[in-house]
Amino acid sequence: MFRHGQGYLPGMLMIVACMAALAFRFKPCSPITSPWQQLGYLPTYKVVCAMSDVLTIHEFSDDLAVHFRDINAEWINAMFRLEETDRDVLENPRAKIIDAGGVILFVEASGLGIVGACALQKTGATSYELTKMGVRESARGMKAGEFLLSAVIDRARSLGAEPLYLLTNAKCAAAIHLYEKLGFQHDAEIMARYGARYERCDVAMRYHAEALRQGT
Repeated sequence: MFRHGQGYLPGMLMIVACMAALAFRFKPCSPITSPWQQLGYLPTYKVVCAMSDVLTIHEFSDDLAVHFRDINAEWINAMFRLEETDRDVLENPRAKIIDAGGVILFVEASGLGIVGACALQKTGATSYELTKMGVRESARGMKAGEFLLSAVIDRARSLGAEPLYLLTNAKCAAAIHLYEKLGFQHDAEIMARYGARYERCDVAMRYHAEALRQGT
């Protein structure tokens, strides 16, 4: 679990630290995410310096499994319909994701509890599908989705995920924009290889770190 750290920083330094966090785009799953931490001014906590909102990443536990199910069932039912492959994963996250070599991360918003979830499902020796990402309406506007997605991408990179891909639908325009912002690109090969998994899938994307660096 990663949480806002404790310790005293003078007022001016805290302001500068928050500016630095935005400039260096803290990545929630990296052990050290900015030069400020390397210099010892900041501990290695994970924080979003956006107003007073603090977001926290949690690892999967059986106690949190209900949030994984409910958050995803809510948005899928609102926009589409739950397919058999959805139910299989949502009802059995430990067996289908964790025990099979995957990852599930959650984001908690201060005062709101768990507001988002996302999984990395292992689909091959090194291939991972970024799947079942959802954020509750109560957290919209807090950038909880971007915070969570950054954490999941960091984890995938630490696992050597290749390819890291996702399957979605063009109706999810806001999510697709976020995926593009953080380095995913539309990919016909991914669609051909994996797209048949969901009836609703008409968009397939693959993560490219170089695209993120180039700002494309």
